[in-house]
Amino acid sequence: MMVTVESTGTLERRMRVELPAERIEKEVETRLKKVGRTARIKGFRPGKIPPKVVRQRYGGQIRQEVLSELMKKSYTDAVIQENLNPAAGPKIVPEATGSGKGFAYVATFEVLPEVRLKDLEKIEVETPEVEISDDDREDMIRNLRQQKATWEPVERAAGEGDRVIVDFDGELKGEPVKGGKGTEVPVTLGQGQMLPDFEKALYGVAAGEEKSFKVKFPKDYHAEDLAGKKVDFAVKVHRVEEETLPPLDDSLAELYGVEEGGLEQLRVDVVSNMEREAQEKVKADIKEQVMNALLELNPIDIPNSLTQQEMHSRQHDAMRRLGIEDHAKAPPIENFRPGAERSVRLGLLMRQLIEDKGISVDPERVKKKVEEICSGYEQADEMVASYLGNPQVMAQIESIVLEEQAVDWLVEQGKARTRKVGFKEYMNAEL
Repeated sequence: MMVTVESTGTLERRMRVELPAERIEKEVETRLKKVGRTARIKGFRPGKIPPKVVRQRYGGQIRQEVLSELMKKSYTDAVIQENLNPAAGPKIVPEATGSGKGFAYVATFEVLPEVRLKDLEKIEVETPEVEISDDDREDMIRNLRQQKATWEPVERAAGEGDRVIVDFDGELKGEPVKGGKGTEVPVTLGQGQMLPDFEKALYGVAAGEEKSFKVKFPKDYHAEDLAGKKVDFAVKVHRVEEETLPPLDDSLAELYGVEEGGLEQLRVDVVSNMEREAQEKVKADIKEQVMNALLELNPIDIPNSLTQQEMHSRQHDAMRRLGIEDHAKAPPIENFRPGAERSVRLGLLMRQLIEDKGISVDPERVKKKVEEICSGYEQADEMVASYLGNPQVMAQIESIVLEEQAVDWLVEQGKARTRKVGFKEYMNAEL
C-alpha cells in the first residue's frame, strides 16, 4: 500500500492510503469461491453454481465487506508504519472504488502531542502543618452538642441564638414576590440564614406578634427583578425558641456511640477526626500546587477531540447530578471547556511522567486505599473483599493510587517548605 501524510494543523494529520487493485481482487475472488461452495440459488445445485452467477448475486456485497475490512486493517498498519499516535478515531473519506481499480481513502485525525517534561525540579510546594489547639477541639465538641440540641419555646423577646418560627409575605410595589412567601419557617438569629434586614427585624419580637418592615436586596442578587430593590415584608411570629444543649459529660459521648471512656474518649476521637480531615485537605492542597506548577512549567497543545470527549463526559455527569434527562435542557457544553482542557493536559503530562520515570502501582498502597474507602461501612471486611474481587473497581482505585504516587515523586524532586497554620484558619480557607 502507498501512504502519504501531511500536517493540516498543529496536531491534525491528513493521511492518504492507496491499496492496489490486485490485493482487493484477490480477496474478493477468494471469498466468492468460498460462498459459491455453500450458496443456495434456485435452479442450481449447491457447489455447482457458475462463478458468473455467484459474482452477479454476491459480488457487490462481498466487495463492500472486503473494502471495509481492508480499510480498517490498512489504517492500523499505516499509522504504525508512519509512527503516528492518533488521539481518537479518524474521519475516513473513500476516494474511489470499483472492480479492477485500486482503492484509496483519506483519513483525517489528531495525534497526541509529543510531551517532553522539563523543569520538574523547579516545582515548589508549601506543606501546611496544621495545629489543633484545645480551643479548636472544644469548638468541635460544641458543634457536636449543637447537633443534638433541643429547642424549647420561651415567653420572651427573641435575641441572639434564638430560633424564631415565622410566616412571611413579601411584596414589591403591591405585587407578590416570587419565592417571597413562607409558612412556619425557622430562622436562627445570628446565623445569616436570611438577608441582613430581614434577620435584624426579628430581634426583639415575641410569640404572637405581627410586624411589617422593608428588606433591601443586594445589587448582585441572583434574581435580577429583585436586585437592589426594597421589598415590603409582613411577618407573623408563631413562637420564639431557645436552644438547650446536652450536658458536657459522659452522656454526650453516649449520644455519639462512645461506649467506653466517656467524655474524655470522645475528645480523643474528635481530635483524631480533626487530624484526619486536616490531612485530607493538606493532601488535596499539595496535589493542587503540584498540578498547577506542572501545567505552568510544561505548556502543551492538546487534541480537540480529547477535549470534546471530556466536555461531553462532564456535561453528562452534570445532567445526572441535576436529574436532567432531556439533553436539550443540559448545561451549555462550552461551560465545561476550561475544566476539560485542564484535565486533558494534566492527563497527558502525568501519563508521560509515569512512563518516563517507570512509576508502577504499589499493591500495598492500593490495598490500604481500599481499606480507607471501606472503613466507614459496618461490614468493612466484607466490603474490602468485595472491592478486591471487582476488576473494574480495582482498576479505578489503582489509577487513583498511581496518580498519588506520581504526585509524591514530584514533591520529592521539587522544592518543599512548611508553614504552621491553625486548624480553624486552614479548614475555613479555600484551596
